[in-house]
Amino acid sequence: MALEDAKNPMKGVSGPGTFAKRTDLQYKPDTYGAGVQYDAAKSGAPLAKTGGVKLSQAPQVPTAAPAGPGLYDPTQRPNEPITHGINIGAGGDASVLAMRQPDDSGFRMSIQSAKPVLAYIADLPNTSPETRAAIKQLWDMQ
Repeated sequence: MALEDAKNPMKGVSGPGTFAKRTDLQYKPDTYGAGVQYDAAKSGAPLAKTGGVKLSQAPQVPTAAPAGPGLYDPTQRPNEPITHGINIGAGGDASVLAMRQPDDSGFRMSIQSAKPVLAYIADLPNTSPETRAAIKQLWDMQ
C-alpha cells in the first residue's frame, strides 16, 4: 500500500475481507444518464478547497542526551567488584548505598490483623497457586 492510497478514502484500506476497499463514498446514479449529469454539474463548479489540511503526524518529542555513560563505554570504577551494593559476593552490602529502609511496622501490623482472612482465602478450593504463594510469603513475614 502506498501513502497515496491512505490519502484517498475511495482507494484506502478500510478493513479486512469485503471491506478492503471503500465503496460507500462512490456516487451511484439511480437512473440512466444521471451519472453524466452529475459529472457535468461537478465539472461546472469549482470544488471546495480543504484549506491546507494535512495528514496527522505524531508530535515530535525532543530526545535528551544520555545522562550517564554509554552501554559499551569502559567502566568508570575498574577496582569495584560488580557485586558491590548487593548482599552477596565481594564488595560492600546494601548498607553502602545509603538508602533509607522504609518503616514497615504499620504494614506488618496490618498483615497480622489480616491473617484470619488470608488463611480463609488460602484454604478456598479455587484459590490459585500464585495467590497461595503470595499469602504464604505474607504469612512468613516476621
